[in-house]
Amino acid sequence: MSRTLVVWCPDWSVVAALAEAAEAGEVATPGSPAAVLANNVVEVCNAAARKEGVRRGQRRRDAQARCPELVLLPANPDRDARHFEPVLTAVEDVRPGVAPIRPGLMVLPAPGRYFARGGFDGEEAASALIAEHLVATGVWDCRFGVADDLFTAEQAARTAPVQGCVVVPAGGAAEFLRPLPVQVLGSELADLLRRLGLHTLGDFGRLSPAEVSNRFGSHGAMLHRRVLGAAAEHLPSRQPPPELAREIAFEPPLDSAEAVTFSVRTTAERFVAGLADRQLVATGVRIEAESDGVVTSARTWLHPRCFTSRDLVDRVHWQLQASIPTSGLRSRKDSGEITAPIERVRFLPDTVEPAGDHADGLWGGGAAEEVVRGVARVQAMVGYDAVRVPVLQGGRSAADRQAMVPWGERAVGLRPLDRPWPGRIPGPAPARVFAKPVLAEVVDESGRTVGVTERGVVTGEPWRFKLAGSRPALPWQPIASWAGPWPVDEGWWTADGGDGRSARFQVVGVDGRAWLMRWRLSGWEVEAGYD
Repeated sequence: MSRTLVVWCPDWSVVAALAEAAEAGEVATPGSPAAVLANNVVEVCNAAARKEGVRRGQRRRDAQARCPELVLLPANPDRDARHFEPVLTAVEDVRPGVAPIRPGLMVLPAPGRYFARGGFDGEEAASALIAEHLVATGVWDCRFGVADDLFTAEQAARTAPVQGCVVVPAGGAAEFLRPLPVQVLGSELADLLRRLGLHTLGDFGRLSPAEVSNRFGSHGAMLHRRVLGAAAEHLPSRQPPPELAREIAFEPPLDSAEAVTFSVRTTAERFVAGLADRQLVATGVRIEAESDGVVTSARTWLHPRCFTSRDLVDRVHWQLQASIPTSGLRSRKDSGEITAPIERVRFLPDTVEPAGDHADGLWGGGAAEEVVRGVARVQAMVGYDAVRVPVLQGGRSAADRQAMVPWGERAVGLRPLDRPWPGRIPGPAPARVFAKPVLAEVVDESGRTVGVTERGVVTGEPWRFKLAGSRPALPWQPIASWAGPWPVDEGWWTADGGDGRSARFQVVGVDGRAWLMRWRLSGWEVEAGYD
């Protein structure tokens, strides 16, 4: 009978997020309490955070109340999978046929007597060898479980110590699972079983298959077979990915960004051609530059469509021009950036997709394709950060609802749009949002400045308004109609008091122009205009 080996790396989302923060230069030690949040709810937390009382499912405020020094990290499934790829490669070096279940958990056929050594059987020795490879890649917390089936092997791995292995004897799955709580089933069925008085897997396993099938259906019958160790689950092993990366070495090393950019053109063309031979295109590429055998510059670039060789050359130029000057390295010795000549540049595909999904239509790409190419040419001339596009996100004010993202980058970390956002103005949204609000005055019919009380009541009906400008005195304009107020009191819990109490109004002048105005304790201002 074939045996199954499960490799489990606990709290992988936190491990990957801390690793990415370290790459970005942020201070976050691996042993500090940390949690990954999704929609302001703790999704994963590490052992240090659990020791302080942080648990999965807690809201952000409750988690911070239990552990004020908690490091909060955003959820990113792509990041977790990207950082788990070296772990899969390290395990494949020992035993091919790895099947990833999710980032942090993988399964492979358990090696037999080939790895037996020093009084250990083959399964324990293979686990020790895999642990040695994973520690070499920087993964210290790894645990192993071996059993006849996947479910039992995963539960064995969850009970194993750090870098340890729990081996369930052949035919002993039911006995091993018997004392475990029903919560390990990870299903809504577990709550129902608990209410029925079945608290352990042994209690559930004592039911007959017919009773389980009649009461809980096919899903319950499948879980029942798992508890009895009779579930045969076949997971297709991962095929080693083709070698799509391309690199070029410079001898002698180059100390100019322009020289490096000119020299990588042929390599970029070979990289794109290698993908095209497999009917693939790259929408995400990681570019690495080495100096003295160490990667001194690395960045993952994204493309709204797919990369061409010219796009890759532009990315190399943008990445290096921020680190080394075009004339050489000698003038940047004390800058803390790249101070050694570049001896190698490497292109690594981060995201590949079928070429057919990005092919032009029968009659060409149309106007949209021309716009993309035109923007790409402008970006190549003025620089990567100089071309930005607005992206809609959640927020109360018009300025908060827009985020500027460099063209070609995918927006991440945006505030969700489906939240209530109390105090947000109703639609339609304004057409123009001022980068800096324009000061204004709003008075009632008697000439007194209009304000808003703590209860959100207007002190007087807005009668006319005046905008501040470069001219010495702009005329007062009567108000044809107005709507509001939409009071907001935000940031009062912060040390600086946030923006404080305010209210927004929609005001239409007699000339037909409409404005989004905001009243604050310090006065009135215009945030946006309607066209």
